[in-house]
Amino acid sequence: MLRMTSIRYELIATCPHTGARRGRIHSPNGVIETPCFMPVGTQGTVKTIGSEDLEALGFQLILSNTYHLSLRPGSDLVERLGGLHKFMSWKGAILTDSGGYQVMSLAHMRKISDEGVSFKSHLDGSEHFLTPERSIQIQGELGVDISMALDVCPPYPCTREEAAEAMRLTHLWAPRNIAAKREHQAVFGIVQGGVHEDLRRESAAFISDQPFDGYAVGGVSVGEPTEMQYPVVKFTAPLLPVDKPRYLMGVGHPQDILHAVGCGIDMFDCVLPTRMARHHALYTLNGRVNVMGKKWAEFDGPVDEGSVFPATERYSAAYMRHLFKAGEPLAGRLATLHNLAFYARLMQEIREAIETQSWPDLMARYANA
Repeated sequence: MLRMTSIRYELIATCPHTGARRGRIHSPNGVIETPCFMPVGTQGTVKTIGSEDLEALGFQLILSNTYHLSLRPGSDLVERLGGLHKFMSWKGAILTDSGGYQVMSLAHMRKISDEGVSFKSHLDGSEHFLTPERSIQIQGELGVDISMALDVCPPYPCTREEAAEAMRLTHLWAPRNIAAKREHQAVFGIVQGGVHEDLRRESAAFISDQPFDGYAVGGVSVGEPTEMQYPVVKFTAPLLPVDKPRYLMGVGHPQDILHAVGCGIDMFDCVLPTRMARHHALYTLNGRVNVMGKKWAEFDGPVDEGSVFPATERYSAAYMRHLFKAGEPLAGRLATLHNLAFYARLMQEIREAIETQSWPDLMARYANA
């Protein structure tokens, strides 16, 4: 019997210039305005900042990681303590990836079969076996709003045969993911196929035919150049159901987001804004700025007058440079707050541009971002 879902997608507007969609995802933990960006909180925290910071910035959905949380502190412990929302004191919605990408990245420590993936923990070398059923069970114990199906994400570069095999396993596991979910547990399916158009078409058709609650494009942003990523997104996104959310996994450069939104994608996640922040890079309308540069040593103002945000506006570029030079933890925190504020504004302005039919103006504003 097909179980009821706990999320619902509402399409509000479509851009007349592109395939961009303005919508809402109704979840158990609030409404998510789309297109949206998910800050990455791998281990139940977005590095250097708290849940109150994310709420103040206006984020409504974050991403956490099944693999890491299952190993430490353990999904059973999180469930006993009231679920991941309560555990990390987060009032918004949570999406968890399946753990598959992390397991696949442990190429020297794992073995894939039709049943699942056996791997050794990066923490202590202990052996584990991750199946679609176990991945969905873990995510159910975490109590998240959206669970991702366990799939196989091929690396780049890979042969056509490797891409086809990853797709075969992803398709083999898709019904098992669905069958394993709890009542009201929302699960998204994932399209694979590498850079091969025919494989992507086959995968989109198969995955779309499964009763998932949303659909993701996987296997991009795995090292392929932009000129290979864009055609895959442009071709695949319109093949996904129009009445469900569409999620592009792991993509987060501002220009890549703008391109993908124009193709009809609703959801994004990426470590870029937070990781680059810890490496003294700030996002601005004029591109990324290295605040460690000498030019900022005595600059008593922001790195970009067009990107000043309430969370960090009191701190000068000279001060932030000093913090990084001195190795102060506050440096990473302030840079993270700045970058996430930049992304929050980007997504808000994307949503407004779709509603007001001013997409060309938006593209001009972010031409150098």
